[in-house]
Amino acid sequence: MMCHYHEKADAAWKQSVHYNNNKSGVKTDCAACHLPPRGTFKHFTAKAKMGIKDIWSYMTKKKEDINWDRKGELDYAQKIVYNESCKACHANLFPKGISDDGIKAHLYYEENEKKFDLQCISCHLDAGHYNPNYKHSKMEGKALTNNSTKYEAAAIVTDFKNYKETVPGTAASIDMIAIPGGSFTIGSPDDEPFHQTDEAPQRRIAVSPFFMAEVEVTWDQFWAFYNETMSEGRTSPETIYANNSRDDLDAVSGPTPPFGFPDQGWGMGSRPAITMTHYAAETFCQWLSLKTGKRYRLPTEAEWEYAARGGTTTPYFFEGNPKKYTNEGFWNKLFGVDTTNINGYVVYANNSMDKTQEPSKVRANPFGLKNMLGNVMEYCADKYDAEAYKHWKDGDKDPLNEKGQEYVVRGGSYRDDASALRCATRGHTENDAWLKTDPQNPKSIWWYSDIKGIGFRVVCEIPEGIHIKQQ
Repeated sequence: MMCHYHEKADAAWKQSVHYNNNKSGVKTDCAACHLPPRGTFKHFTAKAKMGIKDIWSYMTKKKEDINWDRKGELDYAQKIVYNESCKACHANLFPKGISDDGIKAHLYYEENEKKFDLQCISCHLDAGHYNPNYKHSKMEGKALTNNSTKYEAAAIVTDFKNYKETVPGTAASIDMIAIPGGSFTIGSPDDEPFHQTDEAPQRRIAVSPFFMAEVEVTWDQFWAFYNETMSEGRTSPETIYANNSRDDLDAVSGPTPPFGFPDQGWGMGSRPAITMTHYAAETFCQWLSLKTGKRYRLPTEAEWEYAARGGTTTPYFFEGNPKKYTNEGFWNKLFGVDTTNINGYVVYANNSMDKTQEPSKVRANPFGLKNMLGNVMEYCADKYDAEAYKHWKDGDKDPLNEKGQEYVVRGGSYRDDASALRCATRGHTENDAWLKTDPQNPKSIWWYSDIKGIGFRVVCEIPEGIHIKQQ
């Protein structure tokens, strides 16, 4: 029943290369992919489990309440498509006519399958169910953006107040919010629900005034940067690093073309740009600084949490207890949770429909910032250290941790439970894991292949000559 209960999936299967739409004329049935190979013990146990789950879902769930799009996402597909079944049908990974890129990718797979737990479905998600938004090749040419009006000059900032940055030569603009300086307590107390050890000890930290983007960098803004700076795919990382670190830099070398559709087919425009690396985010800030004559950069971890809290001291900048919002726990799973308040402020697992959303979906925090919690994780300038706060002292001003391998990410994403969206929650990049299916050598320094919910927002340092009244 489950194979054809979802009409959209059934129709997509009939449009795919697995349904007689291939040169060989072979038609592959559902069980060939969604069960281990026939004749194996694992085939029968998996079939029994799937049947029980099928009956339970039929008895307890409403068809219209099931998020079918979510079940088409890669992380879910990996649970119901078996690598051994793929290899049983495709024993020869280097058939006649395979492209050079295909050879390179399959060699990488053979060498790293066990090391990185690589799955065939990671690169061939549309093989069994046709998806018009799936592209298995590099993006060509420039990205389409709104070019109706190109700005001639950057914004002139003379006062410490909100302003709209305009990027000369592009149609991109960024609404910047004036964040007053002050002191706050970073981290969370031991008794805060879902407190983690890397959120302690709490410290009283001073933060200088700065400007912060109202929302995460959007696709319109990121594509303006990409279109002006994109590099050829054969440009070596060493060449790019050398150019972008020059003291007399007048033009940055930007990203190489991404594979497929980096927006995942969800839409671009004002949605947050995603899947770029920390280096790509830093290079965007370099470009923006050169274009506007100001000093743009990523926020420090202290600046980020200070801005996210907006003067509040509770787990969220809005009212509510994480225990009441989380999906964890027997009673919450059984009876559900009251999402009335939290839904108005964050895009997360319970309301995102498993994709990013536009900023208009949420209300701002007390500082006027949107999506500080949820939607996408945001890069910070700091390197991650689980014991960072132990090295800080009460009264420290504008701390920045520069030691470590991975970078801090904050805010949680559209995939996360409410427990991971607390203002104090810390996270970090996982560079190797986020690049595990990238077959390039060297791997991309611009785009991640295995993470979707990552983006960034920019801050701007106060230009010289701006007088700020003491609070």
